[in-house]
Amino acid sequence: MLVTVTGGTGFVGSHTVAELVRAGHRVRLLVRDAGAVDTATRPLEVPPDALDVVVGDVTDERSVAAAVRGADAVVHAASVYSFDRRKRAEMLRTNAHGTEVVLSAARRAGAGRIVHVSSIAALFTPGVRVIREQSPVGTTREPYAATKAASEAIARRHQEEGAPVVVSYPPALLGPHDPKLGDQVERLRNTLRGIMPMWPAGGLQIGDVRDTAALHVALLSPDVPGPDPAGQQSEGLHSEGRQSDGQHSVGRHFGPGRYLSMREYLDGVREATGRALPAVFLPPAMMTPVGRLVDLVQPAWPWHIPAEYGAIATVGAAVRVDPAASTLDLKPRPFADTVTDTVRWLADTGAVTDRQAGRR
Repeated sequence: MLVTVTGGTGFVGSHTVAELVRAGHRVRLLVRDAGAVDTATRPLEVPPDALDVVVGDVTDERSVAAAVRGADAVVHAASVYSFDRRKRAEMLRTNAHGTEVVLSAARRAGAGRIVHVSSIAALFTPGVRVIREQSPVGTTREPYAATKAASEAIARRHQEEGAPVVVSYPPALLGPHDPKLGDQVERLRNTLRGIMPMWPAGGLQIGDVRDTAALHVALLSPDVPGPDPAGQQSEGLHSEGRQSDGQHSVGRHFGPGRYLSMREYLDGVREATGRALPAVFLPPAMMTPVGRLVDLVQPAWPWHIPAEYGAIATVGAAVRVDPAASTLDLKPRPFADTVTDTVRWLADTGAVTDRQAGRR
């Protein structure tokens, strides 16, 4: 099967590409920088000759059309993930408009399966603590989550129109080899470097990027049903998004993961490194003013300040995925394995010192 992947030089995308190649698929990448392909895929042992590369952007209709032409399936993983408000316009352009361009082009090209990589954040609504595949599109105003909610609404519209679109919801992800050192892996790195002594109480759904990549490959199987139009039209949502009849596939699946409190998260890092990592946990309400202040000064500050309002609000919301929600029966690997592998990679690449990684 020829599979076109957008965002293939990012964290989720590169691991998805590696899993697709291992599964025997031919892969075509749509990338902005051809030089980034080798950096993103070689460490994952992807042979260069296994990839076809189209240079372009997900917001450019011409390059997207060239990338999806003749593809049997399309995995749309391109996204800007950040709580940095300086990237708000870029997030809206890529996450929302880019989704419309890619999904529309994939439909016109006749792709038999289109995987839209969403986020659990796309389902966040104030006051709702449990989400599932039937949950409505989120209404949070936090910039990243809001742009992912906008792209989610676009994907659902295509589903309702009968397009072969299925949606994945990755949790917060860790794992080795993050080509661009995204927010979650950077947060772990800052923890090891002693830059994050204060944490908001709360928690988040967290998983391993390799498990989400495995989900994306599984979603291409003909054994996985696409969205049932009847399911789209009669979701019968209650206040927290539970489906009333449960008889129809809505074509949405969660990346494997588990809910962890921030104390459990940090305890896992301590166990993996053998380090004390002193920390103070504060109520999110006490840290929110700090986050808002950071958002105000960040545009004028040359360096990223890792205490944004969006990150604090996300943890404080303590949203978890319903254990009965669909992951195609894929189980998350132990959190200890994920942390250990991520920390080892950070040390091997020089992102943290051996001492910070607990090696000495």
